[in-house]
Amino acid sequence: MAYGTVKKLIAEKGFGFIRGEDGTELFFHMSACPTFNELREGQTVSYTRTTSAKGPRAEAVRAEESAF
Repeated sequence: MAYGTVKKLIAEKGFGFIRGEDGTELFFHMSACPTFNELREGQTVSYTRTTSAKGPRAEAVRAEESAF
């Protein structure tokens, strides 16, 4: 499990980007986060890092209460 912050949300299109602890930017789709509509930019999240043909991707995204 990795941690990061929500960098950008494009709610109307159903995706966003997370900045990981190491500075890596990861794409995530709303299907990877059961509480997508409750996320806010700057919020701390945990996730599982995967790789797609287009680059790093976050799966199993979950909002966290405390900062990493």
